[in-house]
Amino acid sequence: MTEKEDVLLLKYDDVSFTYRGGDKPSVQNIDLSIVEGRCVLLCGKSGCGKTSLLRICNGLVPNFYDGHVTGDILYRDKSLLGMSISDIVGIAGTVFQDPKTQFFTTDTTSEVAFGVENLAVAAKELGRIVGNAFRTMKIERLRDRSLFALSGGEKQKVAIASIYAMNPAVYLFDEPSSNLDHDAIDELARIIGLLKSKGKTVIVAEHRLYYLKDIVDEIYYLDDGLVTRHFSVEEFLSMRTEVRQSLGLRTMTLAEESPRVQLTTKGKECLCLEEVTVFYGKRQVLEGIDLRAEKGECIGIVGKNGVGKSLFVRTLTGLHGDSRGTFMVNGRAAGRKERLKQAYLVMQDVGYQLFADSVEEECRFGLRGVSDEEVANVLRRLRLYKHREKHPNILSGGQKQRLAVAVSDISKKNVLVFDEPTSGQDYESMLLVSGLIEGLRKKGKLIFVVTHDYEFICKTCTRIVHIDDGTVKDDFILDENVAGQRKLQAIFNIPFEKRFD
Repeated sequence: MTEKEDVLLLKYDDVSFTYRGGDKPSVQNIDLSIVEGRCVLLCGKSGCGKTSLLRICNGLVPNFYDGHVTGDILYRDKSLLGMSISDIVGIAGTVFQDPKTQFFTTDTTSEVAFGVENLAVAAKELGRIVGNAFRTMKIERLRDRSLFALSGGEKQKVAIASIYAMNPAVYLFDEPSSNLDHDAIDELARIIGLLKSKGKTVIVAEHRLYYLKDIVDEIYYLDDGLVTRHFSVEEFLSMRTEVRQSLGLRTMTLAEESPRVQLTTKGKECLCLEEVTVFYGKRQVLEGIDLRAEKGECIGIVGKNGVGKSLFVRTLTGLHGDSRGTFMVNGRAAGRKERLKQAYLVMQDVGYQLFADSVEEECRFGLRGVSDEEVANVLRRLRLYKHREKHPNILSGGQKQRLAVAVSDISKKNVLVFDEPTSGQDYESMLLVSGLIEGLRKKGKLIFVVTHDYEFICKTCTRIVHIDDGTVKDDFILDENVAGQRKLQAIFNIPFEKRFD
């Protein structure tokens, strides 16, 4: 049996692009040749140009994102830059980092059908295609649901299904795992493997790398808009840990990670919840939540997508009011208004809480008595100082996330809640956020972190609250006790390969 001959599908030919108003190219002098049926990983630090490369391929550059582009990108020797968006639709489909930015309808079934309908597919065939997309993605339970009622991870799955239904030749994934739990990431890996088996070409821009190690065919590393390294899979997997970390890259094997024993600076009880039940519309989501937390703790809120983690912290901070039970802050009963005064939430979708015209002004927005020195110091710590005069909307997803974290530091609230603060963050940025949270914790702040990021948990959290089946299933300390560490591994389905001394 002869091997299938490699067919060149995509070619970036000396491509450079500068966004309108940008002071330098987002990507420059890019030369890439991508073979049909391969899975290609684009990696690098936040803001290195990965997303821009995808936008050039799917036609958003320059048809939507205006700027100056030179060079060309060829699909089967035809220029994509010369095509309209309607021509590119059948070639490249994209799953964005923020899935809601690609939704056009209000319910899941209509959303999966939307793109196919615009291709003028007959009604009977449309129903078959949509049903197949839901089944293949294994999200039948999400049919006919409001998109506004879905968790971030569930929205991501619907976005993937909507692209799958359109059956493009090239699949572009921009940080597809950023809002997914460990089971959903396993499903994502299965889906990418399925696409490869069907001969599809997949390009993934990603920070989380471990789930791709058995799928990816080649890896390109970007640095400040340039492709500076090209790895084979064997070269990439054999890279020494210190080299990988110096490049700002995440681990390739979660089993290598174990919780770092935190020195907990605990104070008096800061927050107490008793028999708290939370509703969303007519649906009861959480019941019987009992929780006591002290100043100086960093509590990781973990659990699968859709179990109510984000709703729980929104209730805790007073942003969601449909609940009953007892809330106590600093020993006193605390209604919604009091909890809003005491707590600050960095949302999973930080676009909802960025309002100012510059990064610098965002750090002062709605706050009093904030000095220039405070702003400068926190922006330097989070590698945002050089972007201080830019509008927040032109930052990368990871940079926006760090900006919201910076504002939480400046807010001086006693209870700080972070909902997926490392979504879209490279290794260095994750360490920066972890370090900032550790500093706040040592100042006596009470920290809650909703996260699927096992690496981040290991480096940051002192305690884990596991939500499942509508209530708190586990609540344990992360310290030198092996039992707690193994509980965490079990929650994330990580084999007990590592011996603990």
